Amino acid sequence: MDPSLLDPYAGRRCLVTGGLGFIGSNLALALDHAGAEVVVVDSLVPRHGGNRRNLAGAERTRVVIADVADRAAVGEPAGAADVVFNLAGQVSHVDSMADPQFDLEVNTRSQLGFLELLRSVNPEAVVVFTSTRQIFGHPQYLPVDEEHPVKPVDVNGVTKWAAEQFHLLYHDVYGLRSTALRLTNVFGPRQRLRDNFQGFLPIFVRRALEDESITVFGDGSQQRDCLFVDDVVECLLRAGATEDAAGEIFNIGNDERLTLRQIADSVVHAAGSGRVELAPWPRDRDAIDIGSYYGDSSKAKRILDWAPRTSFAAGIAETVAFYHERRSWYL
Repeated sequence: MDPSLLDPYAGRRCLVTGGLGFIGSNLALALDHAGAEVVVVDSLVPRHGGNRRNLAGAERTRVVIADVADRAAVGEPAGAADVVFNLAGQVSHVDSMADPQFDLEVNTRSQLGFLELLRSVNPEAVVVFTSTRQIFGHPQYLPVDEEHPVKPVDVNGVTKWAAEQFHLLYHDVYGLRSTALRLTNVFGPRQRLRDNFQGFLPIFVRRALEDESITVFGDGSQQRDCLFVDDVVECLLRAGATEDAAGEIFNIGNDERLTLRQIADSVVHAAGSGRVELAPWPRDRDAIDIGSYYGDSSKAKRILDWAPRTSFAAGIAETVAFYHERRSWYL
């Protein structure tokens, strides 16, 4: 990461929701090392990826265990923040179909409550919200840009899209300086590996590390653009420090496109263990699968001056090395 990206955050007050989770903790550590005053809010919902060990090494970060809409717990740090990085939420597409009411509660109702809280205690805050490429559903064309029709194929896509639109509404109506980043498949250190609820990449990594078979559904030819978490953190930092980002939506993906089979093979190669096998699609997964997806990040490159730096091969090698050293924390 370019060290100059951290300079604008030295001494600033930053709130990171979902900050004990995968992306949030990597961001919180970067801000902490930059000399920011960081408060992390996380509800530590089981299966959502929150892990206190994710913040090992943070020296100036305070942790608040609460839902983001809890005014009593979150009001003080929310009111003091110069920049709010709002990463809280439920990310499992399968879980969203099994318990749609919970997904709605976490991803939409709590988010709306949090925006109301910010509107009342800190209407001048800069807010960066992490949305998802899942809102687009089956791509009608590739690469997918910000103008692509939104048509989610699961409850998670609907609830995340609603939360994204609430952020933009609060920008347009109340002047809250909100930005939404639609992230694609993010991977890297500090991601939850113990179960199958955080997406396909951590499943691949866990199975390779445990010398098990990685199951790739179908013929493995579907394409994905995968983002190393350091590149995502850089994008978040740029969005929080770029005045022209307010009120904008950005598709955040990678120009490197790989098939699922290539991704699985690369994970096995990096781990030095595991194997790849093909299998028919399970009915519940097939119903919400979107086929090939890769995005067009040209808007982010133009306005945020951002571009991904890390190849999948380099990122997955760093990821595997991290988990080898901390196996007992994540497996």
